[in-house]
Amino acid sequence: MQANEVWGRRWSENALSMARTYMEVACKKQSLVCLAADRSTMAELNQLIDEVGPFLAALKTHVDLVDDWTPEAWSTFCSKASAADLLIFEDRKFADIGGISRKQMSGVYGIRSWADLVTAHLISGPDVVDGLQAGWSDVGRQGGVLLLAQMSSRGNLLDPGYTAKVVALGKTHSGVFGFIGNGSRPDELELLRQAVGDGKLIWTPGVNLAVGDGDMGQRYGNPREAVLAGSDCIIVGSGIHKAANPAQQAKAYAEASWNALVERNE
Repeated sequence: MQANEVWGRRWSENALSMARTYMEVACKKQSLVCLAADRSTMAELNQLIDEVGPFLAALKTHVDLVDDWTPEAWSTFCSKASAADLLIFEDRKFADIGGISRKQMSGVYGIRSWADLVTAHLISGPDVVDGLQAGWSDVGRQGGVLLLAQMSSRGNLLDPGYTAKVVALGKTHSGVFGFIGNGSRPDELELLRQAVGDGKLIWTPGVNLAVGDGDMGQRYGNPREAVLAGSDCIIVGSGIHKAANPAQQAKAYAEASWNALVERNE
């Protein structure tokens, strides 16, 4: 099936080119899985691509967690990800004014030159999105911003009132790719989808084939339930990279997410 058939109104109502790029990759690989590749060495990151790349649509990185980072090693890693047809999603959570955010997209890590997607808080106002998009424009690239509308960690301060304001501002901004939602609470996620509509995507951490509470305040929900509630991409970390057989587990998440998308469209 073609991407427009699989995604329906998500496809027709999303104007940002990066959103359609993601939807095409997801269809090609029949996976709505983004791997939270929170590894501390370049060798571990490259190994993840080798082991599970065929079953993923994207990689979520924290570039400042990599102990042996160098520009050359990171460039090689990004090329490897591109060859594996993976979008790179830097979970930087930008939160400053537009001018500073634009400079942060450059800096020592040069995020603007390799990230396809980044996260941002909207606490400083919508100018942060303008600054991030200007960062990509400075190097002739296009990307998308995911705004944090919900979080899955216990005790977070993103209450419904704040979420509503983020959605109201973000859903009308051309530079916003979509929103981060709470995959561990399908009821909350469903409400978020109703507020967002079909014009933006929702990506969700907090999902695991083994539901329940994890380490350091993380909570987990079922990936099928998250997709049926409105998630367009499930972000999975330890559920894959801590598995005895990461490739087998990544395939299981890919199948669960894709089958749920098909079910959602029936």
